[in-house]
Amino acid sequence: MTAPLPAAVLWDMDGTIVDTEPYWMSVQGEMVKAHGGVWTAEAAKTLIGQGMDHSARLLQEFGVDLPQEEIIQAATDGVIDHIRSEVPWRPGAVELLRELRDRGVRTALVTMSIGRMAREVADSIPFEAFDLVVSGDEVEHSKPHPEPYLAAARALGVDAADCVAIEDSVAGVTSAVAAGAATVGVQHMLNLDDTGATAIWTTLAGRTVDDLADVLAEHRAARGADPRTRTDAPTPIVEETP
Repeated sequence: MTAPLPAAVLWDMDGTIVDTEPYWMSVQGEMVKAHGGVWTAEAAKTLIGQGMDHSARLLQEFGVDLPQEEIIQAATDGVIDHIRSEVPWRPGAVELLRELRDRGVRTALVTMSIGRMAREVADSIPFEAFDLVVSGDEVEHSKPHPEPYLAAARALGVDAADCVAIEDSVAGVTSAVAAGAATVGVQHMLNLDDTGATAIWTTLAGRTVDDLADVLAEHRAARGADPRTRTDAPTPIVEETP
């Protein structure tokens, strides 16, 4: 028997749909260097999945002598310039988005990048991929707080517990799990073991809507009839590339 489809699939963006983390790291490094500081790969990795305010504060600590909002806008400009030169799609992401649309599953983009960055990426997809975009400048609390995913589910008129979230960062997985969504962690630049993800995949390449339905079914089985009444996270299912 085929598992029921998710009420919606909620997508992270940077590192999940587009491999923009190297772009962010490059831009951040250039900004720190321009202000006489030294950026490190270790510091850059701590920003993966975090809100832009958090990133701006850390860049200030590394010597960038600019107001936070100016840092956010300048960093976003730099990454958008890179995207306009080349959109670095993550394997399987656009194909899975296309299948979701073809099968009538609602989708939302839930990103801590600001709105114009989110629109740049969404507009680069060769079809209307999302019913909704929730960006970092639209929420009070950034990931790892559950607000972004709860806001997306509420705007779509669905329960987060009936949704699947797709994430690549510890902060993002933590946010989605706290919101109650079944969560797929796609291993990329960070180790997602022990994050509470329902399933951990090595890639989206070859994955289907039915695979997402299976993740939701596993999530429901692990948490019981009402997933909001349990606080223990299920053990993630670590799967190899199909």
